[in-house]
Amino acid sequence: MVRLKTKREIELIRESSKIVADVLKLIGAHAKPGVTTLQLDRLAEDYIRSMGGKPAFKGYGHSKSNPFPGTLCTSVNDEVVHGIPSKRVLRDGDLLSVDVGVHKDGWYGDGAHSFAIGEVSEDLQRLMEATEEALYAGIAQAKVGNRVHDISAAIQRHVEGHGFSVVRDLVGHGVGAALHEEPAVPNFGHPGTGIKLKEGMTLAIEPMVNAGGWEVKVDADGWTVRTLDGSASAHFEHTIAIVNGKAEILTQ
Repeated sequence: MVRLKTKREIELIRESSKIVADVLKLIGAHAKPGVTTLQLDRLAEDYIRSMGGKPAFKGYGHSKSNPFPGTLCTSVNDEVVHGIPSKRVLRDGDLLSVDVGVHKDGWYGDGAHSFAIGEVSEDLQRLMEATEEALYAGIAQAKVGNRVHDISAAIQRHVEGHGFSVVRDLVGHGVGAALHEEPAVPNFGHPGTGIKLKEGMTLAIEPMVNAGGWEVKVDADGWTVRTLDGSASAHFEHTIAIVNGKAEILTQ
């Protein structure tokens, strides 16, 4: 069931989402060649806790025997999402996708950004640009009277128009009182289908886009998702609320 949020609840989600946005800015300033993804993870956790929040991803998971160990998901090059922070050193030319969630005062915010490490190839730059543009194309469709798959179709149309592929095994989602709520928000679909969008909905819209085919696989760690064909992948995400009939970005 989709839970519609009150103005007060949206303001609380906004507080968590503001920390998400600040973390991604912080990571952007420190994600450089020679830095490890674990160093970025510690930086993020320290900042979140200093702001009175908790890392939403740390300890998350459906399996009690294998909870996610990091504050950030740090996915490099062919890793799509859920990369585990480690002593891996970032190198010039890498594409780093960072996903972060924050839990504060009972409410969640969720966001992601892809970063060029040093100088990246023109192909990687195009991939990142197309993915971020697709995110905003989807957000533009998040308005009262439209349907969920209007968002999906706008993302798919933009991505495929640039010669890339949207991942189909992973989707965006509702967010708020829980990190993952209904409805699912796929990055592909037919316009005019899916549930109707209503005032007070809060959604995490997140295109995950591969330079090659859309197929993915999961590593032996049970978390890291990477492209099946070894091509690069980019990921951008905003938490939005539908306010006064249209999308307002809370992780801006």
